Amino acid sequence: MQIKKKITITYIVLSGVSTLALCLLVFFLFKQNNQYYFLKRLQDRAKIVASIHYQHDPMKAEYYKNLKKNGLEELINEDDFVLKVNGEDTFEYNTKLDLPSEFYADVMKNGSSWTVNSEHQYYYAQIFKESGQRYMVIVTARDRRGNTSLIYISRILIFGGLAFIIIAYFFGRFLATRFINPVSRITKEVKRISASNLHNRLPETEESDELADLTRTFNDMLDRLETSFEIQANFINNASHELKTPITTIIAETEIALLKERETGEYVTSLENINKQASRLGNLTESLLKLTQTGYDGKKQVQDIARIDEVLMDVKCDLDKIYPNNRVTINLNNLPEDDSLLMLPCNRPLLELAIGNIITNGVKYSDNEEVFVTLTANKENIKISITDIGIGIPPEDIPYLYEPFFRGKKAASKYVGYGLGLPLAMKIIRMHGGELLIQSESGKGTVVNIVFTTPQH
Repeated sequence: MQIKKKITITYIVLSGVSTLALCLLVFFLFKQNNQYYFLKRLQDRAKIVASIHYQHDPMKAEYYKNLKKNGLEELINEDDFVLKVNGEDTFEYNTKLDLPSEFYADVMKNGSSWTVNSEHQYYYAQIFKESGQRYMVIVTARDRRGNTSLIYISRILIFGGLAFIIIAYFFGRFLATRFINPVSRITKEVKRISASNLHNRLPETEESDELADLTRTFNDMLDRLETSFEIQANFINNASHELKTPITTIIAETEIALLKERETGEYVTSLENINKQASRLGNLTESLLKLTQTGYDGKKQVQDIARIDEVLMDVKCDLDKIYPNNRVTINLNNLPEDDSLLMLPCNRPLLELAIGNIITNGVKYSDNEEVFVTLTANKENIKISITDIGIGIPPEDIPYLYEPFFRGKKAASKYVGYGLGLPLAMKIIRMHGGELLIQSESGKGTVVNIVFTTPQH
């Protein structure tokens, strides 16, 4: 069912329920009001009947009779009775009265009472005293006008309620259309947007309601999607280019080697070139896979709890195998006495890869000059500072350091690489809740600070 229909039906149901409740309340109050005023009229007649019975003066008695006859509006089936009360629970019974015993008991107990039968014939009774003798006066009449009024008001309420329900239907449709049309327009605009036109945006308004907030949310999402598509497109283009170069070289080398028979030395040279390009291809593929493993948003579930100083020593051991003559110095003189401050929840292989990439960059881009690694830790954070005295990074290159395959002109012209090490390290460090801060000056060196928030123990 469409939301527009749901809103219309809901509005009709709520309107119908509220209208029914209001009609019932009006009917009940109207009935109570009619009943109250009719009983007041019977009560006045009971007092007059008692007064007539009480008077021994014929003139006064005649006066009250005329007052009852001419001064009060005549009621339908009106009659009155005066019954002598003989004791606490006994009285003279009149056979014309067909009333329940409970009614008489209530009158004797409370001094007055009333009842009504199925034909809307009301009976009002009241006890009064005359010369020390107790009497029960009973006045009866039919409230035909009240019954007619109830029927009339019932018809008004029924037809008025039905008319209101019909009006509520049109109001409900109008209300649903008013609130759903903006959503329909948003849906229509969103359907027109695809990967080929992600630059399109929904028209925004200056209002501050939920629909305006929904529009802004869609536009923010489209901004992120457009950025993601651009990054992925650039990544794929760069990856294709980087992978194509060694593959093309390998194919060309094999084609040249197969053109004619050659000396053994020439085959060895060709195989060495092929092996070099295959190794480059393998390293590039492995780097791309590791970059993919970290996830696009840099989030991945951690697995281990490791001492960060031990991680640094393992990284140094691996680096010694790749660069046996490296001049990396790890300073662990400022470690805290509390060993727990060095513990970090992490994916240890990935964390070693990230730190190793940064230290390796320091060794490579400083032409194997000294690289200083300092570890400090306290209750707030764990900090790894990596300092080299290499070629540094030009200011114009710093904003692009974390883009895959980006390499500065100076670095690309002198050093072999793919531009994947630093983006991969940044993603891994961010995955562990850390920050990667780079300060560099061209020709003087680079300082890289890795900061992790210390887990609360």
